[in-house]
Order: sequence, then structure tokens, then C-alpha cells
Amino acid sequence: MNTAWHFPVMIFASLLVFFLVIRAVLPGQEFLQKKYTVLLLSVWVVIVGMLFGKYGASWGLSWWVYYPIPMLMTVLLPPFVLKLRKTKTFLYLVLSFLSAPVIHLFFSFFFGWTEYMPFWKVSSMQILFF
Repeated sequence: MNTAWHFPVMIFASLLVFFLVIRAVLPGQEFLQKKYTVLLLSVWVVIVGMLFGKYGASWGLSWWVYYPIPMLMTVLLPPFVLKLRKTKTFLYLVLSFLSAPVIHLFFSFFFGWTEYMPFWKVSSMQILFF
């Protein structure tokens, strides 16, 4: 079965979740004022980060390069670029660390797609109920 189309769907879902996390961290007016910064940050952190993570192994990079770099981009860039204070940075970090497992649980459970975090096994709804 061709699963190549899963990756763009997961990128879109990750973008949506990233926007929601940033929106939860920034007050409404500040979010609107920084909308272009948030958009560019989203493209860099989510799209570039996910592409680097996915294709890093294909490029012959070691796992300790292609896995931590996108993670560090996700953790370090938004607080720095958006100039978040301590409490907002803490909230962002908590939400960002929770977002990947939540996305993985969603796709694994409801659709049986395990590519997002392949090292973490989650039974799909299809196996449990059918």
C-alpha cells in the first residue's frame, strides 16, 4: 500500500498543532502582530524540520544529527524568535513536548499510521474494535 501521501497530511496536522500551541502561548493581539513571524517560524520549524528529520537518514546522516536538529529547532527557535518570557517559554515547552505524542496517538489510533513516531507502538482503533 502506498503511504507516501501520509507525510504531507502529517505536516499539515503538525502545522495546525504548532499554530495552536503558539496561539495558546501568545495573547491574541500579540499573535496578530507577529502573524508573519509565526508563519515563517512555522515553515522553518515544522516543514523544514520534518523534511530534515525524514530525509536525514536517506542523506547518510547519523540519527544523532537528523533527530536532534529538528527537535532543537522546535525547542529553541520559537522562544528566541518570539521573545517569550520565562512563563511563556515554559508553557510553550510543555505544549510542544506534548504535541508530538498527541499527533502520533491521533494518527496511530484513528488511522493506523505509525510513521510519525515509529518507535512508539500504539494499537489502532481498527484492531481494537474490528
